[in-house]
Amino acid sequence: MVVKRRYDSSRRNEQARQTRRAVLTAAAKLFVDPGYAATPLTAIAAEAGVAVQTVYAAFGSKRQLLSELVDVTIAGDDEPVPLPDRPFVTEIRALADPRAKLARYAQHLSETHARQTDVMIALAGAATADPDAAEIWQKQVDDRLRGMAMFGAELLATGQLRAEHDTDSVADILWLAMDFRNYDWLVRRRGWPVERFERWYVETVSAALLP
Repeated sequence: MVVKRRYDSSRRNEQARQTRRAVLTAAAKLFVDPGYAATPLTAIAAEAGVAVQTVYAAFGSKRQLLSELVDVTIAGDDEPVPLPDRPFVTEIRALADPRAKLARYAQHLSETHARQTDVMIALAGAATADPDAAEIWQKQVDDRLRGMAMFGAELLATGQLRAEHDTDSVADILWLAMDFRNYDWLVRRRGWPVERFERWYVETVSAALLP
């Protein structure tokens, strides 16, 4: 009598997920140095310890790999949960005071910048010469502005911002203040403690928005 083994799809899926993570980790390293244009998929495969065909099977193209790397780096994981549905957003919405909302967002911002700044700097540099990278960069710029428009609406809904502000003006201020280059200059280059950076964010945005 032959006993058929049950196909363990969960184990196979987890192996595929681990492979994707290894490739993303390799891409995060090599797209930063030596850079996106200088890194072929064969180099990423070698760094990840997989065949180049595996990279193609998982991501399809170098452009898609870059796009998914940026998304995972910003989110902090590969869970299929949109940023608006993440716990930190729920926590911000639960706060009534706009300054408290800004303080909670500043904490999230510093955590995100700590892991994404190198990749975003590399993406910005690649975008100056590579059309695929430029398209991904522009998407990130637009996504950040949309996200700050949502956050701006959340702040406006408290009724505590200065009367001259509308959704666009609030979004523009938030969009500028959350740029990863602020973190790069102040924390990584000037050596600010993260706590000081978070205070700077809250105080700067509060001064621009609150009475």
